[in-house]
Amino acid sequence: MPDIKNPKSAIPIVLLAGIFWSFGPYVVRHIDQPQLVPWQYLFTRGIVIFILLNVYLYLNEGIKFYKNYLKIGISGIIGGAGLATAMITFIWSISNTTAAITLLCLAAMPFITALLGFLFLKERISFTVWISIIVAAFGICVMAFGNTEKNSLMGLIFGLASALGFSIFSVSLRWRKRTPKFTTVALAGLFCFLFSSAFIISNEASFLSTSKNEALFATHGTLVCCGLILYSIGSKNIPAADLTLLSLTEVIGGIFWVWLPWLGINEVPATNTIIGGFFIFIAIFYYSLIMQTNRRFIGLN
Repeated sequence: MPDIKNPKSAIPIVLLAGIFWSFGPYVVRHIDQPQLVPWQYLFTRGIVIFILLNVYLYLNEGIKFYKNYLKIGISGIIGGAGLATAMITFIWSISNTTAAITLLCLAAMPFITALLGFLFLKERISFTVWISIIVAAFGICVMAFGNTEKNSLMGLIFGLASALGFSIFSVSLRWRKRTPKFTTVALAGLFCFLFSSAFIISNEASFLSTSKNEALFATHGTLVCCGLILYSIGSKNIPAADLTLLSLTEVIGGIFWVWLPWLGINEVPATNTIIGGFFIFIAIFYYSLIMQTNRRFIGLN
């Protein structure tokens, strides 16, 4: 795995990870009746992530890559379970409400991660990050104000569960530095595969959906995999709360792609959503700018 020693170099890597993830809602919106095939979606997406990451590990480390699984430890298992939870609840959230509401819930990740990082890793939350979080929180409040869409409560609950799962994953990445990070991500894909398989078998359902849906499932799995690789690389030099704050590009981009008319979805966000998204963008930009100019602020190593 590439070793990014400079925290400032890790910033654009994590921002790019969020951009990869931001295409997720757009892909899901093209799935035929996603609320009817959540387990098939998780089955294919999980196996794609697991296979791609193991191929990546093989190309980087050779045949001995499997030894990473022997070093995964409790932090890797907890992180994999947290990420699997985030993946599972994401599809349930976005299938029951608008992309904006789901992504708004994910925007709560810095708050949850900051708390978990402080409680379990004793990571100090810097003044700069608190300012950024407050600005982002204001944006989230503006975006959430007046959201009364049908089934929004169900989508909200699953969305917050997804945010919690991803926060647990983010904290686990910094818990034990020696834990193989890509193996943790691959484990999450395996958990999704096994969990969805159990539900499909118990309900005597088909493992596969239509060819169109399967292609979209695999595409989303590939996007998630690429984003997670970048996110894991950047995690080594950026504190947990800062990681999730930077990855909020997923929220802005996700809302933008499903709204952009010529991309075919045209899910128009409310005025409050656009205004709130602007504040989230300002929070990310402010944090990134401070990190670029303040050489004394170095993530835990």
